[in-house]
Amino acid sequence: MKESILKNKSKAFALRIIKMYKYLCDEQNEYVLSKQVLRSGTSIGANIAEAFYAQSEADFIAKLYISSKEAGETIYWIELLRDASYLDIHKASSILEDCEELMKLLTSSIKTMKEKKTLRN
Repeated sequence: MKESILKNKSKAFALRIIKMYKYLCDEQNEYVLSKQVLRSGTSIGANIAEAFYAQSEADFIAKLYISSKEAGETIYWIELLRDASYLDIHKASSILEDCEELMKLLTSSIKTMKEKKTLRN
């Protein structure tokens, strides 16, 4: 399978989310919000991986949209954890930057796929 920056970055991001989840549980004794961010943060890459096995271009685009929505939700949970003082500003900023980068890549990929689809029709 062809290398994908989007797949690689989303997998690396998921691993960061897993480490953050462990930190929140072990060091902060926080289990509810951390479980939410674990689910949404790892779902980004899972949906991207699923998109590469899509049945059609429309299905591919739909999976990327789902990934984008999950990234938006992940940003919300990270900001909430930061604002509730479970994550310090530095840790939160670093992981938020990664998530925002994924959002930009997803937006660009969706736009490119939609343009290609339009050109063929």
